[in-house]
Amino acid sequence: MVVSSPFGSVARTRALLALSLMTETYPRQLARVLDAPLFSIQKALASLERDGLVASRVLGRTRLYGLNSRYLASRELREYLERLAGREFDLRRTIAQTRAGPSR
Repeated sequence: MVVSSPFGSVARTRALLALSLMTETYPRQLARVLDAPLFSIQKALASLERDGLVASRVLGRTRLYGLNSRYLASRELREYLERLAGREFDLRRTIAQTRAGPSR
């Protein structure tokens, strides 16, 4: 579990960690993986997108989020998140057990 919140809040930090491990996902799945309220994940994603760390795209009726590859320091951000996620064994296990797409 993340003890500090280097990205402004624990929700923002956890969302970034999960996105770095998942590549791309939608808010409900991210909330499920992080065991967090959907509203807090949506709020965190919106603020991360405003800050340019996260980018979204629409696929059908679903908005998918991922790390922004156009962010000025995207390579450094990915490397930092990789180091932070190194000890997140439970998060890695949960993501590995999560299915890929939204339910129909």
